[in-house]
Amino acid sequence: MEVLMKRQGDHPMHVFTYDGHPIVQVNTKAWRNALQRAGIQDFRWHDLRHTFATWHREAGTPTHELQRLGGWKTQSMVERYAHVAPEGLQFAASRLDALMVGGSDTKLLGI
Repeated sequence: MEVLMKRQGDHPMHVFTYDGHPIVQVNTKAWRNALQRAGIQDFRWHDLRHTFATWHREAGTPTHELQRLGGWKTQSMVERYAHVAPEGLQFAASRLDALMVGGSDTKLLGI
């Protein structure tokens, strides 16, 4: 994140640039060499879209906002990219805890 933050303002729309121009070809020898120097194996540029979407999902970004941020045309495409770890669902599941506290609140659930 520190590296990305340093890039802020280099270009009005694109994060990844070279000499002020957006990088459009990413599977280059320079890219492969950088991956090798970093010790990264089995990685594709496209994997960054999955990471972006997953981090947003885990941070609580709503699907409709994430869809616009990522440029996906449908919500089903967002769901293909945005993965949630099981522990990330723990908070969502705990929303019902308040209803379960005390015995009489269970009537709200039809129990």
